[in-house]
Amino acid sequence: MDSTFNLLKNLTEANGVSGFEAPIRAVVREYFKDLGELTQDKIGSLICKKTGSVSSPRVMLAGHMDEIGFLVKQITKDGFIKFIPLGGWFDQVMLGHRVVIQTKKGDVVGVLGAKPPHLISADERSKMVPKKDMYIDIGATSLEEVEAAGVQLGDPIVPRADFLPLANGKTYMSKAFDDRVGVALVVSALQELQRLDHPNTVFGAATVMEEVGLRGATTSVRVVDPDVAIVLESDIAGDVPGIKPEESSIKLGAGPTILIYEARTIPNSKLRDMAIETAKAEGIRYQISNVEAGGTDAGAIHLHGIGVPSIVLGVAARHIHSHSSIIHRDDYDQAVKLLVALVRKLDAPTVASLTE
Repeated sequence: MDSTFNLLKNLTEANGVSGFEAPIRAVVREYFKDLGELTQDKIGSLICKKTGSVSSPRVMLAGHMDEIGFLVKQITKDGFIKFIPLGGWFDQVMLGHRVVIQTKKGDVVGVLGAKPPHLISADERSKMVPKKDMYIDIGATSLEEVEAAGVQLGDPIVPRADFLPLANGKTYMSKAFDDRVGVALVVSALQELQRLDHPNTVFGAATVMEEVGLRGATTSVRVVDPDVAIVLESDIAGDVPGIKPEESSIKLGAGPTILIYEARTIPNSKLRDMAIETAKAEGIRYQISNVEAGGTDAGAIHLHGIGVPSIVLGVAARHIHSHSSIIHRDDYDQAVKLLVALVRKLDAPTVASLTE
């Protein structure tokens, strides 16, 4: 397999729920270390500085490296584990999935469970089981067995899922494409810029704790103090049964997305239009997207200082915020091409014009 396949596999299979990003940070650090000057803020976001032909404008590329997961909240006397969700989980996608509890003694595997359907009424069976009624079963029969396995209150819990190419060879399935695909785009762009001129200095940021409130973006943007920002995200594919065209027209394989709206950011209109014009000029298929529920790191970045003109570029993913989401390789490759072309246009006069 090629380097992009391995990049996506390595990033998604690494663990790192919000607030516990050390394992994924170590992987990102290995990719960043040869691409520029590395710094890390005090809550764990990594920043890689790549100087171009001039020191400014300062261009921030941001993707968040945390993934959704859980936190051990309680261990019952019978050995079942109750949890706090880290990030937005849809109750319907949780039951029956395997998880890994990361303890000081090592990984402990369990499964998300609830009352068996055979022992509940027909009326209850027709209702969705809420998270509060679920538990994690590690095969223990007592509190003491769970503690002996090394599980403690406050331990992080991650989905247990691997990276797989699917039937057509162009689609990949894994956990954590939200937002390891954005981190991968930052890495790929920095790799491309090693051999290309760019009239600016680029700061690639892999941020922490986006899923619990854009926290890493809030601190890392202070480190970078950018003049302009491009946030890289997994977008929501609407090409699945039950989605009406007016709800979403985003499809796998139809190109990267350019957001016109997300819940915490209205993108800079001039920068958005520049992205569209760049895509057309480069022959890149693109899609126009909006996300009415949920925000991105742009929500914090665009409010830094007296304001930072910002946009969000995305790669569509099916089954987002689950153990197994799916992206299309063509969308990723075209997103890299668009991102690099856009960065190379961001010279000082152009960036100044974005806020005139």
